Amino acid sequence: MKTLIKIVIGIFGVIVLAIAAVFFFTSDMTKTADEFLALARNDSKAAYAYLSEDFRAGTSFEEFSSFIKTSALDKYESSSWESRSRNGNRGTLKGSITTVSGGVIPLTLNLVKGNGSWKVYSIQKPSSGIQIESENGELPTQKEQVVLVDRAMQEFANSVNNKSMASFHDFISEFWQKQVSVESLDKAFEPFFGAVDLTVLKSYEPQFSKDSQITEDGILILAGSYPTKPNKVYFEQKYIYEGLGWKLVGFSTDIK
Repeated sequence: MKTLIKIVIGIFGVIVLAIAAVFFFTSDMTKTADEFLALARNDSKAAYAYLSEDFRAGTSFEEFSSFIKTSALDKYESSSWESRSRNGNRGTLKGSITTVSGGVIPLTLNLVKGNGSWKVYSIQKPSSGIQIESENGELPTQKEQVVLVDRAMQEFANSVNNKSMASFHDFISEFWQKQVSVESLDKAFEPFFGAVDLTVLKSYEPQFSKDSQITEDGILILAGSYPTKPNKVYFEQKYIYEGLGWKLVGFSTDIK
């Protein structure tokens, strides 16, 4: 019995140490997050400086300020982070904030570390109201998925018609922009130039071939086709959550 008690105490001690380690290695993250939220309440310009370079590159100060107000983050009073994780120079805080009026808002902050300090890489706030729950609560709604696919396809179609992927390159995520150039996209999609006008797809609604999913790496995958005749237009689009929304990080399409 004494041996069993020692084992149980030993396991309990390991658990306590593990929890303590998580809190220790994420304490600077939570400090940054709380400072950011406190500034968002009174000084949105100072809060904007807490955003990562990628976040600021894809989100104007006006867009950021509007999000802070419409999400009630300007009413921030305190935070509670139920889940904390860190992987090298990336970290995630999941929890909620309490507003000055006593309301509770679920919130997820993704952070990146560079030059010795943490910056906010993205902010995720679930939509309020009636929702159809999916297996992964972070999935966009069906309507939001349609909007994402249509928007990307129209950006692609306009670039194809212009025989230059410059505007499409401006549209994709900052992360993907750093991986590919306009020239490389031109070369990849050159077979479409002058061969097809995909802007007609705005008259159709995409049909998804399988359940949308978010991979373990946080990649949202949307795949399916447009019901055009005699041939269908097939697509697969990949997104990462960057800044305040899903941004394109992979795109392929085919007509057959």
